[in-house]
Amino acid sequence: MIDEAPKAKCYYSDGFDAYQWLWYHFGRYEASEGKADTYSVETDNAELRHYLARLARNSRCFSRCPYALVCALRLFVYSFNRRQLYKQRYPAYAAHVKDFVSP
Repeated sequence: MIDEAPKAKCYYSDGFDAYQWLWYHFGRYEASEGKADTYSVETDNAELRHYLARLARNSRCFSRCPYALVCALRLFVYSFNRRQLYKQRYPAYAAHVKDFVSP
């Protein structure tokens, strides 16, 4: 998984012992003291689990076809990014991801 992940200058984790033995593509690895360096990633993961049931747990919601999972993720990322741009431009107005799915 790490070999296929985007490369970064610095990697943070919760300090699990096994992480220090992984190779991080010329990046620096640091165990985070608190949630300051990892909370945004956890927020994104929670958003994915919330909006895509197939990622939440092993049940009848999972994708048997990898292509279907890729399509669902692409649609979510597209809609989520459009919502984020809208929220930056109009912070006083409520916005839901489903409102930004293109017809």
